[in-house]
Amino acid sequence: MNHWLAKSEPEAYSWAQFMRDGHTAWTGVRSFQARNNLRAMKRGDPVLFYHSVSEKQVVGLARVEREHYPDPTAAEGDWSAVDLVPVKPLKSPVTLAAIKADKILQGIALVRQSRLSVTPLTAVEFERLLELAKAGR
Repeated sequence: MNHWLAKSEPEAYSWAQFMRDGHTAWTGVRSFQARNNLRAMKRGDPVLFYHSVSEKQVVGLARVEREHYPDPTAAEGDWSAVDLVPVKPLKSPVTLAAIKADKILQGIALVRQSRLSVTPLTAVEFERLLELAKAGR
């Protein structure tokens, strides 16, 4: 099983909207590295949902429902999408400041490659984020 973090600007697509929708196609990724991350996602993989730009915090837990397929929003090129479903909101959002201050998390891709919209997490990093959120499983 792989672990992931997916970023969205809350003004564009928020966790609250995701919860209301009950599922979403994760489309519009136009970075080769993030696209390759989408292609590595497997059904059932857990995904942490991160509000970028204005909030900068991990807010929810989701999972991959459908593995990669051609992105229907791509007019040209070899782009991929996956389908995600929400699992639950985190009891306490984990801020970027808290992530940067944590010795286990300070080197994750969210910090090192902040422009990537989909990044992998190790099992240890994923569990640490859940611990900080007081979410458990």
